Amino acid sequence: MSNLHIMGIGADGAAGLHPRQIEVIKQSDFLAGGERQLSYFPEFQGETFAIKGNLRELKERLKKETGQAVVLASGDPLFYGIGAYLSGEMSAVIEPQPSSVQLAFARMNESWQNAKIISVHGRPMTGLAQKIDGEEKVALLTDETNSPDTIARYMLDFDMTEYDAFVAENIAASDERCRHFTLDEMAEASFSSLNVVILKKNRPSKKWATGIPDDEFDQRKPDKGLITKRDIRILTIGRMNIKRDSVVWDIGTCTGSIAIEAAKIARDGAVFAVEKNEPDLANARANFKKFRTDVTLVHAKAPDGLADFPDPDCVFMGGTAGNMDKLIQTCADRLKPGGTMVLNAVTIENMSKAYQLLKEAEFDVDIALAQVSLSKPILNMTRFEAQNPVYIICGTRKEEQS
Repeated sequence: MSNLHIMGIGADGAAGLHPRQIEVIKQSDFLAGGERQLSYFPEFQGETFAIKGNLRELKERLKKETGQAVVLASGDPLFYGIGAYLSGEMSAVIEPQPSSVQLAFARMNESWQNAKIISVHGRPMTGLAQKIDGEEKVALLTDETNSPDTIARYMLDFDMTEYDAFVAENIAASDERCRHFTLDEMAEASFSSLNVVILKKNRPSKKWATGIPDDEFDQRKPDKGLITKRDIRILTIGRMNIKRDSVVWDIGTCTGSIAIEAAKIARDGAVFAVEKNEPDLANARANFKKFRTDVTLVHAKAPDGLADFPDPDCVFMGGTAGNMDKLIQTCADRLKPGGTMVLNAVTIENMSKAYQLLKEAEFDVDIALAQVSLSKPILNMTRFEAQNPVYIICGTRKEEQS
């Protein structure tokens, strides 16, 4: 195995490296990096390796190398970089440069110890809204598809106008450019492919705690009420055992209330919703936008539509449309070990059937009967009005034995 050095390098190329690092490169037998990084060393005498989506090949090549090898990486190799991938299986001397995020905040004259850092480089932006919402400062690592103007249009779609933006392009290169924007301005501008976007919250915005009031949701009219009501929703969400990185399925999402509450908890996870009734889809989409939750929504009668979803950590069934047997079996087959499936029922028959099916699937099952009464004014006094009792059936898939 080679004597491996992983060196951070900036857009200023070899000029930004210490003379000692230049000497290490000169004395090496093997030099790897992106094509732009390799171009900084045209006189290198050893073997070169251009990195372009072939990291596994690079790792195997380094394992066979017996001399000194250098891998060049942008900025800090351990910050969304190649360093962690390579050093996990082989020892290496890692020498970072300031990362693009550090330099961008420096150009902006802003502290960044409280910043949320998110990469949309080489990955979809789905779910970005709930990751950004409420953060004071956000740094975004971009790519040619998820460019600053695309990000601005995405945020405007969720009405996130309390944020202004700073874009640093080609940091440390001769054509470096740094600019301040409103989101409207950024949506119409063009940018170099090498850039970092910093979002700063400069105006107050609406904040929603768990248990959003029912009347805040767009609902089907005149049939209002097709929603998991607030108090039952809070109890349901609590039993779903949602973590920050959970993958959540909401089957029969209707207004999207459960999906929205779940997405605000699983900010670093993902939420997938299915709804069979076309009139409810527009309401769900409107609610997702209003509450800044980017949920993947499919128009289908479950279990149709579930095959393309990743395996879930948590499943909620807001409705089974007569398919309870098939739905529970499908979800039981896909649910991760230790995952949770929750169904709400208003009849004894459905409660009993769900309990039996979950037991047959070898789940641990518990049931809560929620009986909620809400205060109502009567003249100058107050009375209580009972809501329908709801059975909350919770099945937990047993952990796999090691």
